[in-house]
Amino acid sequence: MARFSANLGFLWTDRGLPEAILTAAAAGFDAVECHFPYDEDPVAVRAALARTGLPLLALNTVRGDRDGDFGQAAVPGRETEARAAIDQAVTYGAEVGAGAVHVMAGRTTAAEADATFVANLRYAAQHAAAAGLDVLIEPINHYDVPDYHLVTVEQGRSVIEAVGHPALGLMFDCYHVQISQGDLLRRLDDHLDVVGHIQFASVPNRAEPDEGELAYPQIFEAIDALGWDGFLGAEYRPRTTTDEGLGWLSRARGITP
Repeated sequence: MARFSANLGFLWTDRGLPEAILTAAAAGFDAVECHFPYDEDPVAVRAALARTGLPLLALNTVRGDRDGDFGQAAVPGRETEARAAIDQAVTYGAEVGAGAVHVMAGRTTAAEADATFVANLRYAAQHAAAAGLDVLIEPINHYDVPDYHLVTVEQGRSVIEAVGHPALGLMFDCYHVQISQGDLLRRLDDHLDVVGHIQFASVPNRAEPDEGELAYPQIFEAIDALGWDGFLGAEYRPRTTTDEGLGWLSRARGITP
């Protein structure tokens, strides 16, 4: 049976992270993840996780402080900033007991971006592994984030193989993959051996997974049939409030018809 994680970067954003963790547990989620928790007291976050028993699966490196930044790890000339962001994420992640750090590649079309990304990810994987964390990279579609360096699942796999560290895996976001490439389940099956986490949202609106072109009840069953034993991350933007849109979770649990 699928286990679901609430991405608190999008869900229950009207409250602080510790309260959002408690709310996610009460709503029936099995885990949580977040985007940029760095203004939150790590002691309070860890206490909320301990109180609920929910694991914190991952957090992101910061976007950056320049207009349009969406990470820096693949951007030539910004290696110092990228590694400072990695250090910040690893330190905070270790303090709160997170499982992984998502290293954001950033926007770039530079020819040397691949080499920059690989070098920074080697740094990230070594430092994260020493702190007991994994590292994730995520292909993101060019409609939402123009010029983002990492777009396809195959590109992500190539980077992971070039880095060659067991701590590095792929964030497979069904929303981004469907928009950029399609052929969702076949692509997941082909690359499941490097997938570290799976996320989902409706396509094209990135809302609750009960609308749009993807039939998530069948997709969740198919993912289970592939042998996936990790969590499925709900990273969507609620149509109204988070609580009003949770019918999909009840149905996935078999609580309501």
